[in-house]
Amino acid sequence: MKSPLVAATAALCLLGQGATAVSLTINDDNSIKSAASTIAFGLMKYYTGNNTGDTPGNLPDPYYWWEAGALFGTMIDYWRMTKDTTYNDVTMQAMLHQAGTDGSFLPTNQSLTEGNDDQGFWAMAAMSAAEDVFPNPPSDQPQWLAMAQAVFNQYVGRWDPHCGGGLRWQIFSWNKGYDYKNSVANGCFFNIAARLARYTGNQTYADWALKVWDWEKKVGLIGPQYQIFDGLSIDSDNTCGQMDQNQWSYNAGIYMHGAAAMYNFTNNATWKANLDGMVKETVAKFVNNGIIYEQFCEPRGFCSVDQSTFKGYLIRYMASTIQLAPHTIPTLMPLIETAASAAASSCTGPASPTFKGIDGTGCGFTWIPKGTYDGKNGVGSQMNALDAVIYALVQKAPAPVTEKKGGTSKGDPGAGMGNIDPAGDLDKITKPTTGGKVGAAILTLLLLCSVLGGSAVLLL
Repeated sequence: MKSPLVAATAALCLLGQGATAVSLTINDDNSIKSAASTIAFGLMKYYTGNNTGDTPGNLPDPYYWWEAGALFGTMIDYWRMTKDTTYNDVTMQAMLHQAGTDGSFLPTNQSLTEGNDDQGFWAMAAMSAAEDVFPNPPSDQPQWLAMAQAVFNQYVGRWDPHCGGGLRWQIFSWNKGYDYKNSVANGCFFNIAARLARYTGNQTYADWALKVWDWEKKVGLIGPQYQIFDGLSIDSDNTCGQMDQNQWSYNAGIYMHGAAAMYNFTNNATWKANLDGMVKETVAKFVNNGIIYEQFCEPRGFCSVDQSTFKGYLIRYMASTIQLAPHTIPTLMPLIETAASAAASSCTGPASPTFKGIDGTGCGFTWIPKGTYDGKNGVGSQMNALDAVIYALVQKAPAPVTEKKGGTSKGDPGAGMGNIDPAGDLDKITKPTTGGKVGAAILTLLLLCSVLGGSAVLLL
């Protein structure tokens, strides 16, 4: 691990060089790691959660809570790809604080606004920590695998009969979007279930992954050419309403990775066909002259703070797909390498009030045309570039482990649901029963009372 003195000295040396740029030679591992280190330094300068008086795991405005979960998912993979431990302690602190005492990522600081997709991005980061063999938390804290299982169990409890199934976008009925079922919330469910199936070998997780996939196809959110559409409303009669057919790169990536995990777990030709269809559609939709881009908003110049992060996640899931399904390497690896080169060439922005990293290394958002800095810096732009650069190393990185092959993270099949599974029998948890439905209703009531009680304190 780098000492604080060494890290600070290195940063000062770089600062002393004046205006610079991120240099990258794509076939030189040391060059890639050096570029990644510089970009990571700039990214983590946005993080304030470890400052005195701030909340560990939170990013400042205008960034939402889920984006912090995505950031620490990136930093976990940064460690796996580069073996640089500089940010491991702050990543551990953030993940444990936001996981809460039961590890389900329902912290009180987010209880009024958290959605299913928000919770899912933190859970996917925890799943990556288990698969990457990221250092385990202290034994008295929730463990990485158990965190992912906790969120899975809560997703099962929220499976909603309106519109024939699926998760709602929001967890709580008072939040805007509760009457909307979107692909990203259900994609988090699918992705986590598929990866849990592969990691643990438990068929119940695979059954739920298939259930989510089949529902998405049935209602048309997965199109005939494997398009992943944004979502659909729930009409007043509780049937499926109008569909938003916008396509976003992170949705494509989440489902691609989940399909790769299912193919890896089952070695089933149907899942291979699903995966190959996803890859084909993703390349057709989100690649412009060999460069990955956010096709809906990037050419028009109006990507929001959230949307400005999406293509980095796509690259992350493409890299994971390569490791789980090596037959995709010829298609996906050249795109990652091109993205790495294009992203690094955009990292020439000056230090400023909106970029506190090393002068001349602020990353722009768009990578088209290659070699230009568009001035749109921020967490999204910096994280996209870091994702692109680190995953250029993916073929030399350790493959994701499983519980029986290299995994060290301890699981808890009853996590997130109270001590209801002393025998560790997951099937009894996930099969819907009258008792389970009553228990879920009681749990929801308790959560509601807790939230309202907290609101009353705030009002007083």
